[in-house]
Amino acid sequence: MHLNGQGGGICNRFLRKLLIFLRVPQSNDPLVLENRMTTILPRSILAIAVGLCALPAFAFAAPPKHFPAGSNTPGGASPAFSSAVQTGNTLYVSGTTDGIDTDTGKPPVDAAVAAKLVLNNVKKSLEAAGYTMDDLVWVQIFATDLKEYGDFNAVYRTYFKGPLPARAFIGAGSLLGGAHFEVMGIAQKP
Repeated sequence: MHLNGQGGGICNRFLRKLLIFLRVPQSNDPLVLENRMTTILPRSILAIAVGLCALPAFAFAAPPKHFPAGSNTPGGASPAFSSAVQTGNTLYVSGTTDGIDTDTGKPPVDAAVAAKLVLNNVKKSLEAAGYTMDDLVWVQIFATDLKEYGDFNAVYRTYFKGPLPARAFIGAGSLLGGAHFEVMGIAQKP
C-alpha cells in the first residue's frame, strides 16, 4: 500500500511507524509492504475502533471532587488535606480524630466520649458528600491504647443500621492533639 499525492508522505511514514510498533520487519519493496498491510491493517483498524469507543468513557469521567476539612482539626484553620475525596462512586475519608470535647473545651478523658466525637466527625464528612455511615466499606481505627477496644466498639456499633464494614483496629502510640482515636475509611455507593 503506497499513497501518492500531498498526504501520501505522511501516511506512508505513519504506516511504517505502525509496522515498527507492530514489530513487522521492514522492507522497501512496495509489494511486500502491501501484502503485510492487507493482514495487519484490518487488525489495526479494529484495535483503533475499540480504542475510539473507549474514549468517551475517559473523556466524560468526572474529576475527583474534594471536600475541604474544617478548621476544627489538629492541622489548624487551614489543614493540608481534604476531609474527603470522591472519585466516581467511591469516597475516601481522611483520618479524623476525636479532637476537643465541645462540652469541656479539652480532649476527652473517657474513651466512649472520644469514640462518639471521632465517629461524629466521620459521619459529618460522609454526609457532606451525600453518603451515610452504612456506605462505608472499609474503616481503619488508630488507637493510643488498645485496651479501649471494647469501649470503642460499644459506641461504633450504634452508628450502623446494616452490615458492618471491613475494618482494622490498630495501636498507634500517640495521635495528634492528644486524641484517643483516629478514624479513616472508604465509602461506596451502589
